[in-house]
Amino acid sequence: MGSVPSIKAAASGEASQDLDWDGVRAPSSAEFEILAQAAYDRLPEDFRKLCADLVINVTEFPEDDVLKELEAESPFDLLGLFSGIGLPQQGYAPQTGQMPNTIHLYRRPILDYWAEHDESLGAIVTHVLVHEIGHHFGFDDDDMDAIEKAAG
Repeated sequence: MGSVPSIKAAASGEASQDLDWDGVRAPSSAEFEILAQAAYDRLPEDFRKLCADLVINVTEFPEDDVLKELEAESPFDLLGLFSGIGLPQQGYAPQTGQMPNTIHLYRRPILDYWAEHDESLGAIVTHVLVHEIGHHFGFDDDDMDAIEKAAG
């Protein structure tokens, strides 16, 4: 068997260097949950207080019924989802039997997006998290951008 050539990378005109791929892998579901928690913890404290009853759920992909309802062409089309009744639509007290508002972060579509873009995984997770929490509050895109910038 012949030898395997080394992988080279050039970074903006710098000299190429060997890449060490040993041990490089996508974060597991447990590691992704830690990343999502870290992203949430970096959000402004006043904002987090308003999210006290919100559940954040990390799963591999959206459920088939969600994809069908949203007319997604692929399970990779959806990075996150807010499910529940947004605060502007809720009454003073939750309805009996009402499920908690939930943010769904879809690990595999987020990782696929990360592989195709020049952003850090943490920045993408934060962006998706803030965007979906924004739906919980009825925020517009400008509001969500300001919160995301504050999360740094």
